[in-house]
Amino acid sequence: MRLATWNINSIRARAERAVAFLERSGTDVLALQETKCKDAQFPHEVFEAAGYEVAHFGLSQWNGVAIASRVGIEDVETGFATQPHFGAEPHLEARAVGATCGGVRVWSLYVPHGRALDDPHYPYKLEWLHNLRTQAAGWLEADPAAQVALVGDWNVAPLDTDVWDPAVFAGHTHTSPAERAAFSAFAAAGYSEVTRDFFPEEHKYTYWDYQQLRFPKNQGMRIDYAYLSPALRARATGVEIDRDERKGKGASDHVPVIVDLTD
Repeated sequence: MRLATWNINSIRARAERAVAFLERSGTDVLALQETKCKDAQFPHEVFEAAGYEVAHFGLSQWNGVAIASRVGIEDVETGFATQPHFGAEPHLEARAVGATCGGVRVWSLYVPHGRALDDPHYPYKLEWLHNLRTQAAGWLEADPAAQVALVGDWNVAPLDTDVWDPAVFAGHTHTSPAERAAFSAFAAAGYSEVTRDFFPEEHKYTYWDYQQLRFPKNQGMRIDYAYLSPALRARATGVEIDRDERKGKGASDHVPVIVDLTD
C-alpha cells in the first residue's frame, strides 16, 4: 500500500491536481487536510472517476479533512471520541476523519494552528493533541496488533531544523516546548513517526508560505507527519516528500508526504 498525506489548501481549487498526483504517484490512500468545503461541496465525482472512494468531513469554508481510497473505505468516523470543541459557542471543528482502508485504520488530521501563545487557540491545540494521544494510546492497549496511521498537518515543528530560521519562530507557535512535548508524547504512547525514520535529512520541508518568496528561498517548515502503530511500522519500507508539488501555478502551500507499506 502507498499512503500519502497532503494539506491541499482548498480541494475545490485543486481537485484535478490531487487526482493527477494520485495517478502519477500510484498512491492507494490519500489523507487530505484543509479541504475548505462542506460535505455537499466536495468534488466526489472527480475522485470516483479515477477509481477512489472518498470519506469527507467538512462543516464550512474552514478546515475540512478527507480520505480518498482505492482499496476500500469502511467504518468512517468524523472526529475522535474526545475531540475538544472550540469557539465562543463551543463546537466540533472538522479536523479529524478516520476510516479503515485495506485493513489499515487511517486518520486524516488537521491539528489546530494555535495562532499565538497567548491566544485561546493555543491551549485548545494542546488539549486537542493530548486528547488524541490518549485515544491513540487506548487503541493500542485494546489491540496491540492494531494497524493505525495518524497522518496529516500537525502544525508542529519538532526540531529546530524543521524551520528555516528558529529565531524567527521564537516566542511563537509551532516550536514552543509545550507543542513539541505534545507531539513527542505519541512516541511515548507506542507510535513511530515514520517520516523521520526514513527521511532524516535536515531542512527538508513540507510547507512554504506563499509570501516573501519563501519557496524559491527554501524558507519552509516541516509540519506534515505520519505516526504509525507498531504493527504498521513493521510494514513501512520508505518515505518520500514530493517537493515538486509545490511548483507551478495553483500549487498548495504544502506538499504530499508519501509512506510505502509492504503487504
